[in-house]
Amino acid sequence: MRSFIYPLIVVSLIVLHSCSGKQEKTGQAEVAKKQGSGPSFKVATVISEQPEFSIILPGELLPYEQVNIYPKIKGFIKKIYVDRGSYVSKGQLLAELEAPEIGELYSARQSATGTAYQKYLFSKQSYNRLKEASNKSGAVATIELERAYAQLLGDSASYKSSGSEASASGQIKNYLRITAPFSGVITGRFISEGALVGDNTAKGEPLFQLAQQDKLRLTVAIPEKQAQSLPPGTKAGFTVVDFPGKTFTATLSRNSGALDVASRSVIAEFDIPNSGTGLRAGQYAKVNIRLMRAQPTLWVPATSVVQAQSGLFVIKTEKNITKRIPVQTGTTADSLIEVFGDLQAGDTILLKGSEEIKEGIKIIKM
Repeated sequence: MRSFIYPLIVVSLIVLHSCSGKQEKTGQAEVAKKQGSGPSFKVATVISEQPEFSIILPGELLPYEQVNIYPKIKGFIKKIYVDRGSYVSKGQLLAELEAPEIGELYSARQSATGTAYQKYLFSKQSYNRLKEASNKSGAVATIELERAYAQLLGDSASYKSSGSEASASGQIKNYLRITAPFSGVITGRFISEGALVGDNTAKGEPLFQLAQQDKLRLTVAIPEKQAQSLPPGTKAGFTVVDFPGKTFTATLSRNSGALDVASRSVIAEFDIPNSGTGLRAGQYAKVNIRLMRAQPTLWVPATSVVQAQSGLFVIKTEKNITKRIPVQTGTTADSLIEVFGDLQAGDTILLKGSEEIKEGIKIIKM
């Protein structure tokens, strides 16, 4: 019996040793295979597109035209015809000044003009008579004719100069009437009847402030990185707190074309017809602007961009080898982000970048 069991034990040990050897070799092969191929990552493709995208920015409604009205000459307020909130038309009389010396000066200049005109007529008649008499030989000396002609030229110049001075005095007299330069609303009145206004007054405050309300300007500061995405005809929608739930629309009218030094932005203006809409100058607005780049740009998934202490980068794969590419980011559209760097459309990058992924390692694309 013992002689039978002993050979059986020997055979079992040989079989177990053979199986364990095969399993060990198989495990070593799998480990070697994994070490040679590298880790697996999902990848994405860099695309070139020219999509529309939206940005939401604060804006301000301003009068299309606004001006402070000052007096051109010194005088006392004689009469005021408008007040804050008054609607006025272009050329409408707003106030009258009183300055008696202006009227007296105008009268004196007119009298001087009349005197100069009479001298001019006398010199003209004298010259014509002498010229007619000079047709007879020896009747008039040549020097006398020349003297009369010079007197005529001098009196003519004096008459024209006096007329110009009288006209200027008349214009100054018109400055006593304060009129509206355009149609709008008086948004400020800063004087009362009897007040002394004009040059050399203490504060130099304006008489009135006039604003055009039937047309407004919506001004929006566009950030520097979106400034090139503002083509003519750009559309915008905006809301104001006075009209909850209502969205107004506007079309780009103009932009400053240069960056504001303080805000590093381009000021865009949208003209808003305001006849009957109820919008008011000075309101703040929440503006949604649809923008588009002038040329196609490169876009990648937002998860591909890694933000590290050294800067922003994406991880590009070339022949399954990782390489960090420094980038600058632009705007976002859905899950994509605009990037600028040493990339081309069609390049393969890691879908989810990480600072832990070193450069130069071999990977498997998923």
